[in-house]
Amino acid sequence: MEERLFSEIKKELTGNILPFWEKYARDGAGGFYGALDNDNVPDAKEWRSIVMVSRYLWSYSAAARLFGEPSYLGMADDAFRYMMRTFFDSLNGGMYWSVSSDGKPLLARKQVYGEAFSIYALSEYAAAVKELRCKENQSRRIMDQALALFALLERFARDRVDGGYAEALAEDWSATKETSLSPKDIDCEKSMNTNLHVMEAYTNLHRTLSVVCPEKLHELRLVGEALASLIRVHTTRILNAKDMHLDLYFDRAWKQCGVDEISYGHDIEASWLLWEAGEELGQKSLLEEIRPIVLAIARTSLKEGFDAATGGFENCMSESGVRDTTRIWWNQAEALNGFYNAWEMTGEALFADAAEKVWGWIRDYQVDKKNGDWFAAVSKDGIPVLKEAKGGNWKTSYHNARACMELLRRSHCLSAASCG
Repeated sequence: MEERLFSEIKKELTGNILPFWEKYARDGAGGFYGALDNDNVPDAKEWRSIVMVSRYLWSYSAAARLFGEPSYLGMADDAFRYMMRTFFDSLNGGMYWSVSSDGKPLLARKQVYGEAFSIYALSEYAAAVKELRCKENQSRRIMDQALALFALLERFARDRVDGGYAEALAEDWSATKETSLSPKDIDCEKSMNTNLHVMEAYTNLHRTLSVVCPEKLHELRLVGEALASLIRVHTTRILNAKDMHLDLYFDRAWKQCGVDEISYGHDIEASWLLWEAGEELGQKSLLEEIRPIVLAIARTSLKEGFDAATGGFENCMSESGVRDTTRIWWNQAEALNGFYNAWEMTGEALFADAAEKVWGWIRDYQVDKKNGDWFAAVSKDGIPVLKEAKGGNWKTSYHNARACMELLRRSHCLSAASCG
């Protein structure tokens, strides 16, 4: 792939995405705004989610590690302090799902999706503190907080009979029927989205645990066992082998329930996250088992979700067969990751071409060249959907910064002397 592409990606990450959120996300009182419009005007009264805060914590910790740049840790420090001061449940353990703008718990239940992102972020921050500040004791304490969340999920959320993890639990980790992740989701016992991000979190926990606490071999084995189990849950329970799409909602025994929608973004995201998880475990037999599955998901996503004429990656297909062609910011980011990963795995030009075209769409239409970062949604014709907020509880620095960092890391295009 052309060096020009990586030069553009590096400039986008360091010149637009990361500076944007540093400038506009903070609320001036030690927290982060829950909503930001397309003119970068915040709504100071909007509620705040653990997902938002953990995504800032992960993004700037990851950027600091990738570039060896301690200055990015300032944003991570703010996110860590806000997380532990405002979201941490000191009585029951775990993180509240949401708080009001004045920091009071709003939804105190333990949404497993949010706990997973907290593990993902804390483990990355622990590694960044060790590598960039050489503060081993502090780094270990942060990693212990990630491990405590892992232990809670393993104790209360993991289904050791049918596999996978519950969608949500009550404030005290007891069962609850109120589980819906967002207004777009339904109450269900298990979901693709939550289990996908638990797998993502456990992959990062396994990887960073070896960096921060290499002597914790018992904990490493526990995380590795849970991760291997999650990989197989995805390939045998969540993935529909008939059409190579991920089903969305399930009961406890993995019977599909709710809408039968196809989410192209989650499909392509899962393809590379599955491969990343398998590579982290490094088990040859497991990699051989999942390789054809990963590539089949990527090929299906390419065939059905990618619009080669524009370079855009489409959103979803409804149960009734109606296609939503809107270009959602995170779908574009995950398509960039997924197609690049498939190209690395196969060397096939069709995947490289798709990744380059997706980047072209992002560069030309998804990026907000006036006010910064990316538009949340853009029509197939390249017109921004301005009713969708620029940032807030779901849209942060995570998806697009991660896509840029993944490609730069894989291409080794990191130093000032390389890649433009």
